[in-house]
Amino acid sequence: MKRIAVYCGSATPADPVYIECARNVGRTFAEQGIGLVYGGGRLGLMGAVADACLAAGGEVIGVIPEALVTAEVAHRGLTELHTVGTMHQRKQLFTDLSDGFLTIPGGTGTMDELWEAMSWAQLGYHAKPVGLLNVAGYYDGLIEFVGKMAEVGFLRPQHRDILIVGDVLTDLLARMAAHQPHTPIFRMSSSEL
Repeated sequence: MKRIAVYCGSATPADPVYIECARNVGRTFAEQGIGLVYGGGRLGLMGAVADACLAAGGEVIGVIPEALVTAEVAHRGLTELHTVGTMHQRKQLFTDLSDGFLTIPGGTGTMDELWEAMSWAQLGYHAKPVGLLNVAGYYDGLIEFVGKMAEVGFLRPQHRDILIVGDVLTDLLARMAAHQPHTPIFRMSSSEL
């Protein structure tokens, strides 16, 4: 994987485990030669992942909607900064520029990005790995919910493994690199649906 889109929060929680996670992701990407594609902000986890990647000599590409340039305080020191018109264009450019997606802790916007990456994979709009780094148990409830969707039958067995979950970054990246695409809904027969 040459580039990975990282979805994360623009806030800085009180517990330093979250900001340190973002810094570790940025450093690791640079050390492994993986370009970072992210939301383009300079605050919170967004800024931490970008700054750490840049400090370690990595490539960092930001994608930010025009309306959020001021609100998220666009990071002006990136390798590239793309300003787009809408959130949809932002997520489409994340997909176009990246070979996979990694979600670290964040809030509502981060969840929107994660669910769309999973949904697009399920449908067949992309066949890229979707990773979830479960830092300090932050995503335990979400992981349980994904299991519940599968148990009840809203998540097909063919799509159960779209979300690649791990709590050790290097192991998760290795699993994402070994990702084998699943059968998307667009290529399934009506009897499989």
